Amino acid sequence: MDGALIVYKPRGMTSHDVVARVRRVTRERSVGHLGTLDPAATGVLPLLLGRLTRLAQFFEGREKEYAGEIRFGFATDTYDAAGERVGEFSPNAPERSAIEAALPRFRGRIRQTPPPFSAKKIGGVPAYKLARQAKPVELQPVEVEVREFELVSLEGDRIRFRVVCSKGTYIRALAHDLGAAVGTGAHLAELERTRVGEFTLADARTLEELAALAERGGVEEALVPAHRLLPEMPAVVATAEAEAKLLQGRAANLAEFSRAPLVKVMAADQRLVALGRRMAGSLFHPQMVFPK
Repeated sequence: MDGALIVYKPRGMTSHDVVARVRRVTRERSVGHLGTLDPAATGVLPLLLGRLTRLAQFFEGREKEYAGEIRFGFATDTYDAAGERVGEFSPNAPERSAIEAALPRFRGRIRQTPPPFSAKKIGGVPAYKLARQAKPVELQPVEVEVREFELVSLEGDRIRFRVVCSKGTYIRALAHDLGAAVGTGAHLAELERTRVGEFTLADARTLEELAALAERGGVEEALVPAHRLLPEMPAVVATAEAEAKLLQGRAANLAEFSRAPLVKVMAADQRLVALGRRMAGSLFHPQMVFPK
């Protein structure tokens, strides 16, 4: 089964749990996700199935979008609601003006220190394992990009927010650091990923929906077909002769309709044949092939 499945990850499951469930439902062993979500988070989790798992490298760096809730008043050791409170409790919620004044420092290219309870490794050991043993966790800040970070609403000690950011951004760390900036402490109370690259909530299927489709043999209805993936690469239909050449690792002439350096080469039945890299004019060399 070749294609992409956009799953709505429920709260309480790891991304690995979702992959395992999809393997059972689809009976497809080759399943991989395009970026993990914390167990407490929900939302868009794109999966690649079958031969198309090889496309994962081309999804690196996809922009992500989130919606969620930050609670002010105290920080936690995990930076989210699952952790233990650290520091003093602040009974006075910050004013909206104070929050909005602090937000600009968390937009653009910023240096962010990952949470101590994270998968970042220190000497080959995941930081969260050290943190659970109450051992020192010293992580170096990394550069991430937060294109948008906006306050949607404020009610009591909680705000609803929206973030658009680069790969590697910890939303928990944004919540924690924002709390420190306004002087009250804060932690991430809820998080939903609403978009990964071109995939949105509108594309997502619940695990229950996928199970129901599987019962009637209709899981393929939920697949995002290959021609819709990687929209930055134009799709071109190859002739039978060109398809045969590409699958043999030889260059072939394709219809020249753009100057794109890399294209998705499709068969007449919309099956992905190859990714072709332009050599000159309409001549393309197969960078990656997908034989039947």
